[in-house]
Amino acid sequence: MSDESTAKFHPQRRVADRVPAQSTAMPVTRDEFIPVRRKEDDIPTATETESMLVRRMFTYGFLSLFLFVVIYMFLYDPGSILYRFTGWEATLTVSGLIVFSSIVALVLFLVILLFRYLMLMNMAYLNTTKHTVETGHDYSFTPPISIIVPAYNEGKLLEGTVQSLVGMDYPKYEIILVDDGSSDDTRAVARTLVGVYRNGAVEVRLVEKPNGGKSTALNAGIQVSHYDFLLNVDGDSQLSPDTLRKTIRHFVDPRLGAIAGNVKVLNRNNIWTTLQALEYVEGLNMARSAQSIVKLVNIIPGPLGLFRKQAIVDAGWYSSDTFAEDADITLKIIRAGWRVEYEPDAKSFTEAPDRIVDLLKQRYRWTRGILQAVRKHRDLFFNPTINFGGSLVMWMMAFESLIWPIMNVFANAYFIFIAVVFDMSYYLVYWWLSLTILDLIAALYCIAVEKEEVRLVFYSLFYRLFFILMIDVTKTFATIEEFLGFGMNWGKLERIGTGSKR
Repeated sequence: MSDESTAKFHPQRRVADRVPAQSTAMPVTRDEFIPVRRKEDDIPTATETESMLVRRMFTYGFLSLFLFVVIYMFLYDPGSILYRFTGWEATLTVSGLIVFSSIVALVLFLVILLFRYLMLMNMAYLNTTKHTVETGHDYSFTPPISIIVPAYNEGKLLEGTVQSLVGMDYPKYEIILVDDGSSDDTRAVARTLVGVYRNGAVEVRLVEKPNGGKSTALNAGIQVSHYDFLLNVDGDSQLSPDTLRKTIRHFVDPRLGAIAGNVKVLNRNNIWTTLQALEYVEGLNMARSAQSIVKLVNIIPGPLGLFRKQAIVDAGWYSSDTFAEDADITLKIIRAGWRVEYEPDAKSFTEAPDRIVDLLKQRYRWTRGILQAVRKHRDLFFNPTINFGGSLVMWMMAFESLIWPIMNVFANAYFIFIAVVFDMSYYLVYWWLSLTILDLIAALYCIAVEKEEVRLVFYSLFYRLFFILMIDVTKTFATIEEFLGFGMNWGKLERIGTGSKR
């Protein structure tokens, strides 16, 4: 790679460094872009109607009443009805019922958690082994790529992002910056970055449009892109130099529609961001690696995803009717019959929320967005003939986003109550110890595989019982409010400019 491609950007020498005065390269223009409105973009976020809520409350209420009647029969057996029909005597007590059910629930919870972790770790190990020993990649396959960078109020980080993109080791690509009606200096910064770099190998273009959301910004960039492969990255991302080579090699498979990259936390400067760094390694990347063995990665992350343009066209482009456009486009690509894999060596370093308030806001939006995407494609739940792989992905997403967080919150609250009321604190200690050992093993594995910072292992000691519980409480409230149809705003993470300082 030339010194010119890796040099730091200096405003006073940008034009001279990149485009000679007598350059014969094709001129770069800046266009005011008004996105084409599509039907899906006009659909508001789905909300429950009053009649649907009433029916759901009646159904759940009836089932709860039935269970209470069964428990009451076994406790008191009024009129000896149970004894006459079964010959059983009602010897169960309230305290005995609570203690017995608590032990059963504790064991079941640990069994489910252990099965989930072992399944993910084994599948991730198989994928890592396959990725390590596989030698069938065609490294001469280097078609030109269009990189789409949607940006809204990313003035502090945009220059660092473009610098990392321009410096990547790849023969030919274009970078399309899409300013989504920013209210800060994003557009001014983007205009200074437009030009031709590395002797014409890289061209940076700019699309300016009114604010319409990330999905419309991505669609705007895709519409003006020149090439058949699209790398979509966030405006705050810092990519590893070999990202394009590591990801494009998979596309020799004509059935592959997209590749999910390895997202890592850049600003590990306090306990919140460090715990997120561990979460990305253990909670997100391990899951994507496991899903990749069956070519069904369920979410292509916004900071790094390489797509075949035809797959996006087949999926109907990005939509604005959810708060998780990355989850929605992934489900639509899988639904259209394309494969989705994960590339651990393609790395994107992104700025994570460094305050607990921003973190919880982000996870609240993620949860509601994923639930909106799941509800949007709910026909896949019970109709695997549409796409069997899509049905598997839907059930997996429903479990991870809906069932598991609520179960984790309920289990913690329930077991603490039992330990305090019925003097079973020793069971609670065993339970917490089991979870901590499980997280420690998973953290050691993931950190070894990804060659991450060893210090992250220490944070696994209170990762699940503190950090994940807090996140799952937020997810539980987000789930309740989503099903009740509460309104919400997109929200915007306040950037601190970590990438620009490195």
